[in-house]
Amino acid sequence: MSTPMPDNPFLQGFFEPLQMECDAPDLIIEGEIPKDLHGSFYRNGPNPRYAPLGQHHLFAGDGMTHAFHIEDGRVSYNNRWIRTTKFKLEDELKRSVISPMNPFECDEEYQDFIFTDKDGIANTACVWHGDKLLILEEGHQPFEVDPITLESIGSYDFNGKLTTAMTAHPKVDPVTGELVFFAYMASGPFEPDVALYKVSREGVLTKSHIIKIPYPAMVHDFVVTENYVLFPIFPLTGSLERAIEGKPPFAWEPEKGASIGVMPRNGTADDVRWVECDDIFVFHFMNGFDKDGLITTHQSQFAHAPLFPRADGTMMDEVAPYLTSWSIDMNDDSPRVAHQQIDENESEFPQVDPRYAMNAYRYGYYATPYGDKSKDGTMFNAVGRYDHQTGITDRCVFGPRDSAATSEPIFVPRSDNSAEGEGYLLAVATDAETNRSRLVVMDAQNLGDGPLATAQLNHKVPVGFHGGWRPA
Repeated sequence: MSTPMPDNPFLQGFFEPLQMECDAPDLIIEGEIPKDLHGSFYRNGPNPRYAPLGQHHLFAGDGMTHAFHIEDGRVSYNNRWIRTTKFKLEDELKRSVISPMNPFECDEEYQDFIFTDKDGIANTACVWHGDKLLILEEGHQPFEVDPITLESIGSYDFNGKLTTAMTAHPKVDPVTGELVFFAYMASGPFEPDVALYKVSREGVLTKSHIIKIPYPAMVHDFVVTENYVLFPIFPLTGSLERAIEGKPPFAWEPEKGASIGVMPRNGTADDVRWVECDDIFVFHFMNGFDKDGLITTHQSQFAHAPLFPRADGTMMDEVAPYLTSWSIDMNDDSPRVAHQQIDENESEFPQVDPRYAMNAYRYGYYATPYGDKSKDGTMFNAVGRYDHQTGITDRCVFGPRDSAATSEPIFVPRSDNSAEGEGYLLAVATDAETNRSRLVVMDAQNLGDGPLATAQLNHKVPVGFHGGWRPA
């Protein structure tokens, strides 16, 4: 018999794990699913199978993927835990024995596990590329699952060419179909380096580079433009020594400074230039582009890293993310990041019309809190569209902050040839009173009009991280 989940905010409320897998072949629809919307919408996030060990962190739960399959105005749903090596081991033992973020919190017999495991916990994001659905968690190799059944296939190494982990935020070039991704701490745990990889449209890994960085850092996301790759090195540092001493393995150390490594897209590690940056923090970038050596990026920026402590273990004040713009002039002898806030709304999980990734664009999308602050802290209860041309935000609100939560919105173009922003936003919204979730389909050009349609579940999808779309 499994033990109850411990008293932890990331195991309660909207985060409470779902303890079942199920298939729902024909969901009840309110409104009308657009006839030109065909494909699968995925959500991925942490969902611990058993009561976790140690000081549970939001990032440490077993991965569970949820899929909404849309065809001819109908929606079916299924969900599955990802059958990683950790998951299968603990499912056999009927208890947790692995602490994914700290080997010294593992059962003594399994303290070496996380140093040799290739699967990880597959709990962060997904990407559809080269006719494969890959579930991503930045500390390990991607994990392939069947795009319809979600049955686990196994870790994927691009036919033996990938020897490191893979970021949860790869970038797909909309023109060439090339997949660009990286891995931090590429040569081993807590090593000061990143690896850059390029994969062809067909799924063949073609190029790789190892880049030394100023210190071991958690690098969650990066930027790819037409001509550059940007590696943001913020002082969220990793330390084996701290972990051994029972201190935080990852911690905020602003005294180490921040910098951005800028590499020509067709260059090598020798071509990287390091650009000074204020001691800020970014989990997620919306998009980036360049023209004549001037790089512009947009991102949800924090004053410091949330969810992580200082090196001595003390927590920092709560901090909110806001959409900012960066400018980097690579024509300067000593370029520096110039940044400014461009939107007054708190925002995270920024997205863009994927046809405009790496290029100049007008519209961006994000999850945002709206209304009076929740007693439980910031909860995203709305999705927004930001117009970079006018500075105007449109939003769709799913309920009060105390009783509604939503996921990262994913943009799906109406057609390959439709204008920028002409399409749909898909998200999962959850109601605290009913403890149920629903797929929400919105007209991306008219968010304020409310959903075009919702597909109802009889259970809750826990608040997770990222999603994705696979066209039919």
